[in-house]
Amino acid sequence: MSDYLASPAQIRAARALLNWSQADLANKSGTSRRTLATFESGTIVSPESLTSIVVALEGANIEFIADEEGEGVRINR
Repeated sequence: MSDYLASPAQIRAARALLNWSQADLANKSGTSRRTLATFESGTIVSPESLTSIVVALEGANIEFIADEEGEGVRINR
């Protein structure tokens, strides 16, 4: 498994797919809205915070895609 979890753009796109605000995702991931906003703006956050954010989105059926063709997100229903 690589160290790659998700990019800021993927997190923003995932929130958009779910119609979640930053506050919604912060609440569901147990992180602060400020931490989430910091990451979404392109600043590195702790691995634990990013993992919590990704796990919350994956729990809402978001799948993160990153391969030779690029990166993205989709909902697994």
